[in-house]
Amino acid sequence: MGRAMGLVGLLLGLVVVPAVLVSTSLRHGAPRAEAEPETSGWEVAADAIPEDSLWPLPQWVRTYPRQLQLAPSRFQLVHGAGSSAGPGCGLLQDAFRRYFEYMFGHSRRRTRGRRPLAARAEPELFQLQVVIEAGDPGCDRHPQLTSSEAYHLTVTEPVAILKAYEVWGALRGLETFSQLVHEDDYGSFLVNESEINDFPRFAHRGVLLDTSRHYLPLKSILTNLDAMAFNKFNVLHWHIVDDQSFPYQSIYFPELSDKGAYSSNLIYTPTDVHLVIEYARLRGIRVIPEFDTPGHTQSWGKGQKDLLTPCYNGKQPTGSFGPVNPVWNTTYEFMTKFFKEISSVFPDEFIHLGGDEVDFSCWKSNPEVKEFMKKQGFGTDYAKLESYYVQNIVDIVSSYNKGQMVWQEVFDHKAQLKPDTVVQVWMASNYAHELSSVTGAGFTTILSAPWYLDYISYGQDWKKYYSVEPLNFPGTEKQKKLVIGGEACLWGEFVDATNLTPRLWPRASAVGERLWSSSNVTNLQDAYKRLTNHRCRMLRRGIAAEPVFVGYCAHEARGP
Repeated sequence: MGRAMGLVGLLLGLVVVPAVLVSTSLRHGAPRAEAEPETSGWEVAADAIPEDSLWPLPQWVRTYPRQLQLAPSRFQLVHGAGSSAGPGCGLLQDAFRRYFEYMFGHSRRRTRGRRPLAARAEPELFQLQVVIEAGDPGCDRHPQLTSSEAYHLTVTEPVAILKAYEVWGALRGLETFSQLVHEDDYGSFLVNESEINDFPRFAHRGVLLDTSRHYLPLKSILTNLDAMAFNKFNVLHWHIVDDQSFPYQSIYFPELSDKGAYSSNLIYTPTDVHLVIEYARLRGIRVIPEFDTPGHTQSWGKGQKDLLTPCYNGKQPTGSFGPVNPVWNTTYEFMTKFFKEISSVFPDEFIHLGGDEVDFSCWKSNPEVKEFMKKQGFGTDYAKLESYYVQNIVDIVSSYNKGQMVWQEVFDHKAQLKPDTVVQVWMASNYAHELSSVTGAGFTTILSAPWYLDYISYGQDWKKYYSVEPLNFPGTEKQKKLVIGGEACLWGEFVDATNLTPRLWPRASAVGERLWSSSNVTNLQDAYKRLTNHRCRMLRRGIAAEPVFVGYCAHEARGP
């Protein structure tokens, strides 16, 4: 922030962020095409970056030079007059406590070296009043794909007003307000008079965490849910099981984790799962579980006899197993009961069914499978067998009134999908063409191909993630509307609790802004300044985010 819009802006005595004037009534023509700055690192002095810079950048911002002071002993977050939510709204009460702590509790200078409030000339801000406008504010609900996250924030003395249609927008607005509040060198808390109108560009803004390759302790997952809220992500894609381990403790089939987890200690009990879902809900984050089949299922076979396909060498079984066996009725009986449990445990309207990277070699070796292929008229096209299996699973999950998400191979192999299936595009090679194909067939899609954060390299790779334009593919406007968002994926082959958080943040923050902010927010140099500050803010809030580049954080320089 802090860039003037010329003489008119100066005369009005305000600062406007030009890149985000995108609401119809306020738009200043078409977005300007900016020359991309050099991608070498920028080194900016910490004091050149305003501590109240926002991330992700809102759709429309006005910041006035006039500052207001906040006294932690007097300032309150309260329910405003006319709000459909009140003190009985546990979700907002919890958020009020949390954000008060983020704004004031992390300061090391609250008791020492503080200039008396009366010594400042600035007027005081006494309250932020939060007004929920919907008849049902949503306090006890779970967020959904269609939930409203829009909000309007006005910061003027003596009371700031945050208006949102549902509680989810209020949560996003509280995050923005907390980012506006900053501390000066004397320990005083200040906020500039501001007006912000904001809403997400995309409805699905996710982070994928993999808890099979390495078990992630509950604390690590919860910490990253906090970080997701700081970056306005709203989906945890929980890739909970895979070949390597089955840490999900099933109520119906406890042997899956008894025999498939790395250890009886390295599991997620029903209580753990409920805690993750509720912790996420209180932050406006959906939890979409992924139980990937028919491939990636070696750990399932340890606790569920006769689920996987026996592999053969000629007429003899080799003793090894391949993907889920798609030809036995017992497979579908098991899956019917298993997904009944998953549908009741996870409240989100979607379950991710996986469907990627199925190795056909074991199916090809198995005489029973070959016989089944002949009977079904599949010839030697094992993609048809995969599609047959997936269609059965889709029917099972649909019977529990759940929508499905699948990886792109399921679409590529021409499975008959339900019209509301969400296809996740992950293959980096020519993903624009894949987006064209998927949306051309009328399916909703989310993009993750350019955002695989497990691939690491020297330097500032956040710029590469930031520079992606999700809608840059050949297609009609109708097709572009079918792209509902994207996900930053952190696969766990080389990630556990020791490096999860610094590997994810602030690199995932770049994806967060791309999915939230306007498409014309593309200035890398401006983003660098704001991201550097945002990383420092995450550090102050207990998130071990790695540095963006050389330098230091202002709160570090202030000392203890």
